[in-house]
Amino acid sequence: MREAVLELSGLVKEFRAGDNVLRILDGLDCVVHQGELLGIVGASGSGKTTLLNILGCLDRPSAGSYRLSGRDVAQLDDDELARVRNRSIGFVFQSFQLIPQLTVLENVELPLFYQGSPRKTRRPRCEELLSSVGMMHRLGSYPTQLSGGECQRVAIARALVNKPALLLADEPTGNLDSKNGAEVMQLFRDMHREGRTIVMVTHNPEIAAALPRVLVMQDGRIVRDGAPESRSSATLSPTLAAGGRA
Repeated sequence: MREAVLELSGLVKEFRAGDNVLRILDGLDCVVHQGELLGIVGASGSGKTTLLNILGCLDRPSAGSYRLSGRDVAQLDDDELARVRNRSIGFVFQSFQLIPQLTVLENVELPLFYQGSPRKTRRPRCEELLSSVGMMHRLGSYPTQLSGGECQRVAIARALVNKPALLLADEPTGNLDSKNGAEVMQLFRDMHREGRTIVMVTHNPEIAAALPRVLVMQDGRIVRDGAPESRSSATLSPTLAAGGRA
């Protein structure tokens, strides 16, 4: 049986607003095994991004449990959480989050630099990844010199540089045109075939319909978990079509 990379049990997230308590996530149960590609969809305000923040150890649940590769995240202190984020989780954002003052190579090297890896081992690893996403010819370029699709390819290489157990993608095609979006999604499919574990938030019904497994969220709950609807029905689904960011 494949290893469980993430396990959610009764996961709750609440925020206080004056005397009121807002429950954003309401008792989520979910297991994602090694090598799965999971999509998370739902209307704006359904809790998608809040869930992704907890999965990425950027936020903590109010109740319930989240286990990442068998470790209960609630038991980790801030320093341990920072190490988990750097070594076990890769992030791909809609807005790329590349540092404009650094070259392509330097952006990809950055997580290894913070980890203390020597340059002689950093560069071969980064060049290998940039080659795998078709960006070796832009090693010395700066983000402002790249197209949106090229920036996202660099961001994917950076997310993979520490060989993370879990890759999280938040609307990875949201700022791309259809051609570049299709090319980036092909990279994710290739990574999935290589056995990487990927969780992706998307508002795009066509992307959701092409994923092997989809969580549909509504009002902080998982209302469906399984194979996606057909492309035609996904396009007509109010939950999916509403899209947007949570």
